[in-house]
Amino acid sequence: MTPNPMLQFVPIVLIFGVMYFMLIRPQQKQQQDLARMQANLKKNDEVVTMGGMFGVVVNLKDSVVTLRVDDNVRIDVERNCIGRVVKEG
Repeated sequence: MTPNPMLQFVPIVLIFGVMYFMLIRPQQKQQQDLARMQANLKKNDEVVTMGGMFGVVVNLKDSVVTLRVDDNVRIDVERNCIGRVVKEG
């Protein structure tokens, strides 16, 4: 009696299912959270850029955020370069 050929694919399907729920889905959720945070930036939020520079949001445009990094120093960075919000304004 030969085993059903469909039963041979069950372990492969299970491996892909586990990989999806362990690797792909959490990464997608993390990317969505980052995009949501970048879209909800407000003035006076203290942020850290992906490059590690700390600053305070002083101006927001469509894709550009102006950060105050020192008393008289302001830099423009792209919105998608903001890594995290340290303290909300």
